[in-house]
Formats: sequence, structure tokens, C-alpha cells
Amino acid sequence: MNRHSKTHTPVPSHPGALGPGRLVLVVGPSGAGKDTLLKGARAACAYDPAVVFPRRVVTRPKSDAEDHDSIDAAAFARAASAGAYALWWQAHGNCYGISVTIDQEIRAGRTVVCNVSRTVVEGARRRYGFVTVVEITAPEQVLHSRLTSRQRGSDGDIAQRLERSAQVAQLFAPDIIIRNVGRPDGGIRRLIRAIRTSTRTARRRRDTLKLPAEA
Repeated sequence: MNRHSKTHTPVPSHPGALGPGRLVLVVGPSGAGKDTLLKGARAACAYDPAVVFPRRVVTRPKSDAEDHDSIDAAAFARAASAGAYALWWQAHGNCYGISVTIDQEIRAGRTVVCNVSRTVVEGARRRYGFVTVVEITAPEQVLHSRLTSRQRGSDGDIAQRLERSAQVAQLFAPDIIIRNVGRPDGGIRRLIRAIRTSTRTARRRRDTLKLPAEA
């Protein structure tokens, strides 16, 4: 059964941080089902202009497993040096980036939902004034089974991947935890709830600042 709990109050805005929109960071170990839950949430929010799901840029060929933009390592390095990414990181032999254009969405009062590494959470909390971190997870045996069944070459050694995930998990405390076991419907509903709660909060802040409504 999926379970959902809060672990601490989301970080409030602070001087110099970007707002008034909210950044929802979806994190979790490989095999937790992040892409599945995000796909369901994206479909549910498809007609809501206040919610944005930016595509990741990855130095990995495109696949059916994830809808991302593919780029080679040299081009990624040039883009990162030029400040093209608001958030970027390296993991499992690949580089991942989120376009800096999300800053415009945050300033416009929208909710931006990103699939990111847990290693960038603290940096994101410093850069943005309103951040909600949603961790999607599952028991280790479930993660191992899913990674084995998907047979993606870029996953590398599964045992090492799970060990790294356990180490990274110690770096931060999520605001919301979704235990994605069994059918994904419950996890999708919980993720949608987190996104819509964030959107209502961001909308109230936007209205307070009298920013234009979403196009």
C-alpha cells in the first residue's frame, strides 16, 4: 500500500530567493517509479497553465522510459558553463540539467515540477524561495526488481546504484514521502495533491503581488 507523510515544514521564502511561484522537486532512488507517477500527474495537469513540467536535458540517448532532450557531453558542458541550466548534476555516468527558463515561470507565480537528483535539493532551496521536495521511494527489494526488469544499459551495476541511492538519501529531508508499491494510482493521486496544493499557494502569492494571470 502507498503511504504518504510529511516530515517537516517547507522552507519559507528568504531575501534574494526567486518567487513567488513554487518549485516542486520530485526525487527518489532509481526504480522508485518517478517517471510513472510524473506521467500521471502531467496528464492530470495538462490543462492547467499554472503548472509547468520542464523536460530534462540528459547526455543519454532518448528512450521510451523517459521523455527528455538528449545532448552530447561536450555540448552539455558548454551549456552549463554558459548558465543554461538552473539546476544540473552528474550521476551514473551521465549529466542532467533543468533549463534556466524555469526561473521565468517561478517569477510569474507558476508551479514548476521537476524530476531531479537528491544532490541538488539544498542548492535549490537556496536559489528558490518556495520549494516542496517530494520523495518517491520503495523497499530495496522492489527497487532491485524494477531495475532488473527494465534492463536499461545506462543503469550499470544495480547493486552499486542502490548503494549510492542509500548514501544520497542521507543528504536531505523531504517534505513529502510517497511509498510507491503496487499499483501506481495511489502514488499518482498523492503527487497530484502535492502539486495542486503548491499551485494554490503560489496563486495566492501571485495575486497578493498583483502579477498578471497565466497566459
